[in-house]
Amino acid sequence: MHAITGSGWIEVISGSMFSGKTEELLRRLRRAEIAGQEIAVFTPALDDRYGETTIGTHNGRSWEANVIDNEGEGPWDIRDRLNGEMVVAIDEANFFSDALVEVCQTLAEDDRRVIVSGTDQTYRGEPFDPLPDLMAVAEYVDKLQAICAECGEPATRNQRLIEGEPAHADDPTILVGAEESYEARCRDCHVLRRD
Repeated sequence: MHAITGSGWIEVISGSMFSGKTEELLRRLRRAEIAGQEIAVFTPALDDRYGETTIGTHNGRSWEANVIDNEGEGPWDIRDRLNGEMVVAIDEANFFSDALVEVCQTLAEDDRRVIVSGTDQTYRGEPFDPLPDLMAVAEYVDKLQAICAECGEPATRNQRLIEGEPAHADDPTILVGAEESYEARCRDCHVLRRD
């Protein structure tokens, strides 16, 4: 609960891949843990890069998490699995359905601190639902930047690579991967094949 207003709130940590979103989420969780707050962490079933019940960073930090179905009403399982925890963390929000927005609103209205992290753009450079809607209703939003793998400028885009080449615009939106499939790129270095 927020000490000043006596209410809950939503925090969103967004940005491109390799910008440190999950690392920032874990930093906030460590601080809540130090403060003696009860924490519940959730991750989508689709993202098992760091183990099925773990959220993790590209540099090896991790935290145990509850796995939630990504589709349809699955995000409501987050509310149903709580046992009084007042800090609720949700990683990789971009892999959940739009129902996640209402779930987060409900949790905040129940005086909980809700911390959400996720990629805010698809590899096409388009908004990645439900992040835009979560950012609109959140009290706090941090958009992190990575470093462009091509030129070293601040990067806000996800460059999907297939056998080392930029992906085509018609490829599926979701492809779970890391360094083998993606690079962070700035606007000028981001390439989307349309041929």
